[in-house]
Amino acid sequence: MNKPPKGGISNTLRLTLFWTLLVVTVLGLIAILSPQDPLKEVSLSSVVNRANDGEISKLEVEGNTVKVTPKGSDKATEVAIKDDSGTLYDQGLDEDAKTEITYVQPSGTSDALWTMAGILLPVLLIGALFVFMMRQAQGQNNQAMGFGKSKAKLYGLDKERVTFTDIAGNDSAKQDLEEVVDFLKHPKKYQQLGAKIPKGVLLVGNPGTGKTMLARAVAGEANVPFFSISGSEFVEMFVGVGASRVRDLFAKAKKNAPAIIFIDEIDAVGRKRGSGMGGGHDEREQTLNQILVEMDGFETGTNVIVLAATNRADVLDPALLRPGRFDRRTNIMLPERKDREAILKVHFKNKPTEANVNLDKLAAKTAGSSGADLANIANEAAIITARRNAKKITNADITEAFEKVAIGPERKAKVMNEKEKELTAYHEAGHAIVGHVLPDSDPVHKVTIIPRGGTGGVTWFLPPEDKSYTNVYEFKDILARAMGGRIAEKIKYGSDGITTGAGNDLRKATEIARDMVIEQGMGKKLRDQVFHEDNGGMVFDKITHERPYSDDTAKQIDSEVELLIKEAAGRAEAVIRANMAGLEKLAGALLKEETIEEEIVEQLLADTKLPKEAMLHA
Repeated sequence: MNKPPKGGISNTLRLTLFWTLLVVTVLGLIAILSPQDPLKEVSLSSVVNRANDGEISKLEVEGNTVKVTPKGSDKATEVAIKDDSGTLYDQGLDEDAKTEITYVQPSGTSDALWTMAGILLPVLLIGALFVFMMRQAQGQNNQAMGFGKSKAKLYGLDKERVTFTDIAGNDSAKQDLEEVVDFLKHPKKYQQLGAKIPKGVLLVGNPGTGKTMLARAVAGEANVPFFSISGSEFVEMFVGVGASRVRDLFAKAKKNAPAIIFIDEIDAVGRKRGSGMGGGHDEREQTLNQILVEMDGFETGTNVIVLAATNRADVLDPALLRPGRFDRRTNIMLPERKDREAILKVHFKNKPTEANVNLDKLAAKTAGSSGADLANIANEAAIITARRNAKKITNADITEAFEKVAIGPERKAKVMNEKEKELTAYHEAGHAIVGHVLPDSDPVHKVTIIPRGGTGGVTWFLPPEDKSYTNVYEFKDILARAMGGRIAEKIKYGSDGITTGAGNDLRKATEIARDMVIEQGMGKKLRDQVFHEDNGGMVFDKITHERPYSDDTAKQIDSEVELLIKEAAGRAEAVIRANMAGLEKLAGALLKEETIEEEIVEQLLADTKLPKEAMLHA
């Protein structure tokens, strides 16, 4: 919410007060100047005759105006106009008439006020309208004059600064950035040795890994002004505005040097030039050109460091990444287990938890989660606890929050008939039994036939530890267990009994198979060959640029993908047919319990075996 500046009031309130005062003034003038009770105008001769007959109690003469108060009334109800030739007695009023006659000195105040009001009110209204229009025009002019000004927000000098101690994990990234802090704190130490302060540091990492928070920590540690702006804020519909804002931003930073400029999502303006349809006059390219000039132009010796964050470093222009501009690149990786535990402790620090809450166990489950994901889990756990009116967060609350974030909320309201429940039970049991039997598959964590997210049921596999690499055998086991649901339907209900329930599984299996062939070089005929397709370009790029492989190679890729899917389906079928008793046992337990945890799955599938047909041969 925008607050009015100190010592003043907002424009909206000022305009409201002005118009209210104007309306009240006009209504007051009308009330003062308008006659309260309009008098009936009658002829003077009738007034004289009635006075002679004793029907009038009082006559009030003011100049040529005669106000008439009839007998029985306490105020004047009529008015007559006499001429200037004489008094009422000269007009025929009897001297012995029993009518009180009073004379009032004529006053021209009322007429003067009416005259002044008739002149001043239009002038006041026109003047007020003119002032209003001028103020509006001035506001528009101020906006126009500030159109090319930077919209960067200034941080770093506030009392509650963010430092590296406030950020858990990311130790390697912190170590890289600590040098930047030392540059800003002690520039002379490096300049004496002929070292140049780096112009820019590019923070690259997945969404939610803490790039923005690390940039603020650099400013907090160095205790320097921190100008933060998003890449999209440079771009407007008018060409040249982005470049103007870049110039203004760097000018502000130089005045406050040493300082840090932080450009979030720099890929919004820093994409490779020449990729759009606008040519060299494209607004983004003009903005990028100005950033390049400001970072490494003719001007030297400015103690300003530019931090930029992106999760798409592959689409950035090479001129941004050369030495002299973004000299350093800091990769911010997804947190490892010990880092995840530290991050969870930070997010649960101000949340009341039971004494037996095990954050290490949660850290083990959340492999591949970013800091933002972990913060979301902590927040969801607090919401779940509040919803059940409890005072402390339990392990059950944390588990429910983790599952809600990872695989979606339970949709218990969705009603499935018995046939659909049975089909879902066999489908999920097929996934579970294939994943359990195959040697290079991750263990089963949970199986449920309760709809979650956009699925009818879930079989959840979790790796026992963090992994940096995935080999061919692991990929093929993932493909086989993905096909397990469709194969279980086929074996139980026949080839004509398969359903759309496996649609998502088949889509993921096909994506994995294509990635194995195109990106990882794991095909049979196309082994050790990579056919990378850049999907980050604009539509115009995809139209004008050819694929990095021929049509014959495309046919071979399709053939390789087909072979991988068929092999996975064959292995899944061999496992399920060899362990039909386990399939029936697990499906029955799912129909009864709906959700089965890892320990129970292990007990139910203790007698399963790996058939020779499902083994992989080198």
